[in-house]
Amino acid sequence: MFKAIVSASTLRDALDSVSVLVDECKLRLEEDELAIRAVDPANVGMVDLALEAAAFESYEADGGVIGVNLNRLEDIVGMANSGDLVQLELDEETRKLHIQIEELSYTLALIDPDSIREEPDIPDLDLPAEIVLEGAQIGRGITAADMVSDHIRLRVDTDAEAFFIEAEGDTDDVDLKLERDDLIDLQSGPADSLFSLDYLKDMNKAIPSDAEVRVELGEEFPVKLHYEFGEGMGQVTYMLAPRIQSD
Repeated sequence: MFKAIVSASTLRDALDSVSVLVDECKLRLEEDELAIRAVDPANVGMVDLALEAAAFESYEADGGVIGVNLNRLEDIVGMANSGDLVQLELDEETRKLHIQIEELSYTLALIDPDSIREEPDIPDLDLPAEIVLEGAQIGRGITAADMVSDHIRLRVDTDAEAFFIEAEGDTDDVDLKLERDDLIDLQSGPADSLFSLDYLKDMNKAIPSDAEVRVELGEEFPVKLHYEFGEGMGQVTYMLAPRIQSD
């Protein structure tokens, strides 16, 4: 059983955060939240999302799991204005999701959850550095890095107490230095890792520019990015595996 009413903007934000990595996923319709956990086909980027029942105008669920084509669902929700409400109801007999937006009614065929890639285990890493900054700041560094390279280096200088976003190209380099006073918070620890810029660019598309982003970082370890949406009732964690740097 699943029946819910939610604002189009909140639902779009949730779907966008997942669709930047995968085309289809399992939706876990828990009693107290809607949850999605997915990994991209290359096992490089992961996403873990929870949208609390309180984020919905109304929400009823009994713990079922459905599989959805994210692109198709996003297209439907994309027809709504930001202030519109989206009504969702699962037909358990036909295994279809009925979607109502104002006068528009749509019936979405679901995917067998067993045919969708297994949900990943997100490891509980004890990473030594934690940086809290605005979405716009990390977005600026990613945009600048994209001008010169397809890789991006994230590091913390414990002596300078600063966070660096860097990229080296064939001819040009980019270096964005954010000192403690530029950041919301900094727990300085040894951290220096190289990542694929394409993945971070995709993740950055979903991160609101005014969001408070918490970055967990280590030395040649995955990076974790955490942020909230939907007035704090939606939580997203991205994890991205590093590119191991050869000496």
